[in-house]
Amino acid sequence: MTTKTRYFVVGSMLTLAIGLGVGLVAYSVGFSTSAFTREGGPAELQFVPANASLIAYADVHDVMASNLRQKVRSAFPLKEDGQHEFQNQTGINIETDIDHVLVAIVPTGEETGRMPGSPIVLARGQFDQVKIEALMREHGAQVEDYKGARLVVGDATDGKPSLSLAFLEPGLVAVGSHALICGAVDLKSGGSSIAANDEMMGLIRDLESGHAWAAGRFDALTSRANLPDGVVQQIPGITLFSASANIDSGIRGTFRAESRDEASATSLRDVVRGFLALARMQTSARPELASMLESLQLGGTGKTVALSFDLPPAMLDALVSLGQHRQGTLAPQQ
Repeated sequence: MTTKTRYFVVGSMLTLAIGLGVGLVAYSVGFSTSAFTREGGPAELQFVPANASLIAYADVHDVMASNLRQKVRSAFPLKEDGQHEFQNQTGINIETDIDHVLVAIVPTGEETGRMPGSPIVLARGQFDQVKIEALMREHGAQVEDYKGARLVVGDATDGKPSLSLAFLEPGLVAVGSHALICGAVDLKSGGSSIAANDEMMGLIRDLESGHAWAAGRFDALTSRANLPDGVVQQIPGITLFSASANIDSGIRGTFRAESRDEASATSLRDVVRGFLALARMQTSARPELASMLESLQLGGTGKTVALSFDLPPAMLDALVSLGQHRQGTLAPQQ
């Protein structure tokens, strides 16, 4: 598996799950309750290590089939070379084969670049296991047995570690580093998964009604983001975060931050309130942007700070039109 393909599959899954801006390209008509455990959260959580710092979920099937996605896709056409290459090498069509995806970032102590850990992607859908294994072997992958599970291990390229792939159960494929995939196989027979992490599970249980959501430790987002010192100082005491989006003909979402104490939460509310006031002043002459900002509502009590938004269909259409106009304005002259 080439470096380009490796970065595509990890990046695309993270974009789908963590980037709640995916709402601009997604329309969802429901959320499958059969995907959840009695303890809360998707059933795939049993394969995620207890020390995972970020967890995210997205309903890929509804995202890819949505009318809103098609609208935005036609307005902003994107190259899909990485997606095609991934399909050619693995036999997995992201648009048609995957129902939903869970992504976790797990600290490994070997992090490089801006990734705050190693990702493991757990995708549930309709897969041709024999075809996938055959295609990957054609591209240099090797098959090995680990505790009764067949692991397909790709070639390491450009000094980067290889990705491994394994079917943990019918219709569930795991993609990640060799160590994480072996760990997922171990967790299949029991052990300490993220379901035993009360702090993370408390966040996740509050997000189950969302069509797309993410939760985790805030330092996992900022530790490798190379933010300016002035920006870091304006983010007082955030320890945990969660974000969710409910998507129908419009998009409704909420971002919540948990701070270390009430004083930090009060300071954070003041920072956000000031930012919103400044933004409203600067967009007063732009009705489409002003309406979007007016939908932002600041709330929360105690150590919690919440920022919610509600974008109706008309507002989304206006944003798409604005994006098309800017794209045309910035296009190079022939």
